[in-house]
Formats: sequence, C-alpha cells, structure tokens
Amino acid sequence: MTPSRVAFAAILGKDLRSELRTLQSLPAMALFSVTTFVIFRFGLDRTHLSGSLAAGVLWATLLFAAVLGINRLFVAEREEGGFDAIRLAPIDRSVLFTAKVTALLIYLLALELIAVPIFALFFLDSAAALGPLVSVLLLADVGLAATGTLISSMAVNSRARDLLVPLVLLPLVVPLMIAATGATEPLLALGGPGYHRFGTWLMVLGLYDLIFALVGYAVFDFLLED
Repeated sequence: MTPSRVAFAAILGKDLRSELRTLQSLPAMALFSVTTFVIFRFGLDRTHLSGSLAAGVLWATLLFAAVLGINRLFVAEREEGGFDAIRLAPIDRSVLFTAKVTALLIYLLALELIAVPIFALFFLDSAAALGPLVSVLLLADVGLAATGTLISSMAVNSRARDLLVPLVLLPLVVPLMIAATGATEPLLALGGPGYHRFGTWLMVLGLYDLIFALVGYAVFDFLLED
C-alpha cells in the first residue's frame, strides 16, 4: 500500500474507533433526529405526511442533525495536535480531507439507519418509497459530507465554531437540499411513489457532489497551512 493509503486507513480507523469509544457524535445526532420527529408528530398533529411536507420534515431533520457531527469533525485534531502531525508527515495532506469525508459519510449513513425507519413509522403508511429513497440519501450524504468537512476544517480553530459552521454551511447546502427534497417529494406522494423529474434531481445531486468534492480536495492543502 502507498503511504497515502496507509495514512487514509489510519486516520479513518482512528476516527471510527474514537467514536465507538466516546460516542460523542452519533448518539447526539440520533437523539436530535428522533426528538425532532416527535415534535413534528405532535406539533403538526398528523399521523401521515406526504409530498413536499414529508420531504421537508425528513431533510430538515437530517440536515440539522448532521450539523452536530460536522461541528465535532476536527475537534480531536485541534486538541491533540493532529494538524501538526499531518503537516510533518511525508504524505499528501488532502488525505486528511478524504478520510474525514469518509468518516462523516459513515456517520450520516449510521444516522439514517436509525432516523429514516423512525420517520417511516411516524409519518408513512407504506415503506414502498424507502427503496428508491436510498439513492437520494446516498447522493445527498456525499455532498453534505464533502461540504461539511470543508467548512468544519475552516471553522475548527475559531472560538465561535459552533456558530460559524451552521452560518457558513447552511447557505452552501441550499442547492443540495432543494435537489434532495425535489427528488424525495414524488417518492412520498399520497398515491404511492412517483418518479416525476426523479432522474433530473439525481443528476443535480451528483453534480453538486462532484463540484464540492473537487473544490474541497483542491483547497484543503491551503486551509491546512492557514
């Protein structure tokens, strides 16, 4: 294996082991999601949601739960000198970016394994939409992981990190959320899953993923220097 691959595996393994030991991010993300669904369930006083309202509730909840994990993504590197170690190591510094994107992607997938079934239990009459919804979730997760990692690396050294991350991240993910809700809306339609413009929205999600993954990979080295 090349040094970059070894470094990637080491950083990713370290992050996953640390999360399994400390449980600092995933439980908070999952609890936030479940609590938000309960609030929507009784606040809207409805046992069934469909169309744009269902898509909005799902993606708003997942987005704000993801912010909790994004805020803590680089905390260990800041507190334990991880940034200095990467600067001194004879490897491509963008390895840290790809490892963090992968770790955040795993966190998001784990979150959705908990949150989406609960959402279906609370608000959907049928689970027929969950199959095609997987592709939307995967594409949206990649874009959110790439963008979130980039913003988290910029904000981690700020005292106002918890405020700065959502203020910068949320405007950037507006196109991602529009595409994700646009793709999800017909799947959660009242008469059963539909596919109106489904492929178009998936292509928009893919384009967003590509742009922010390339931008993050290209500029991360400069951010690490700063």
